[in-house]
Amino acid sequence: MKSQTRKIFFISILLLLSAISPNLFVVAQAGVKELSTMAIQFLIPSIALIIILILLLDHLQYKVISRLAVNGILAGILSTFALEIIRETGFRLGTMPGDMPRLMGVLLLNQFASGPDFWSDLAGWAYHFWNGASFGIIFSLLMGQSKPWNGILFGVLIGLGFMVSPVVKSLGIGIFGLEFKRGFEFLVTVTLAHVAFGITLSLILSRMNKGIPPIWYRFRTNIESSPKYF
Repeated sequence: MKSQTRKIFFISILLLLSAISPNLFVVAQAGVKELSTMAIQFLIPSIALIIILILLLDHLQYKVISRLAVNGILAGILSTFALEIIRETGFRLGTMPGDMPRLMGVLLLNQFASGPDFWSDLAGWAYHFWNGASFGIIFSLLMGQSKPWNGILFGVLIGLGFMVSPVVKSLGIGIFGLEFKRGFEFLVTVTLAHVAFGITLSLILSRMNKGIPPIWYRFRTNIESSPKYF
């Protein structure tokens, strides 16, 4: 029982830490605090703590949890490429009102007035891909060896959350981007991009997390004691 409680505790901490990065941009766009300030206060510490916790879990022989987290990071980063193929294409075709990674970059480096440069673009893209990694950690920890429909649902939920967030309101295009152009371009592009992210994430993790069931099944048996999960 104590071992199971510790596992739940560690997974909960990882989930909370992983949720920090994607929400900072939303909080910044809501006008609560500047993203550059929150990057120092929350983003960098949360990344450091995730890395430290993964190493600690591996040392403490909670190898399933550490494996799920590492696999989630890798799968999340790779899946962001799939998202970007659609998002960037949409942006070039005019179905997106702006370049999100570039906007993130100027906000991260607090140079909105002076505009983007190489370093702000680098920061923005790094932050964007870390957000993908953060969602990957969350999905991997919860779903284990996932099925494609799990990923599609996860991607759609992320996309819906984005489209009703203060981010789209700050862009002046209304909820779901319905005030942008003919009203459907933004909605379709964002939805397809996040479906691509979700299904790619689930397909990668279906192989990387092979044999590890979703979290609600995982705690029925002590799979940490089985060699095939190491």
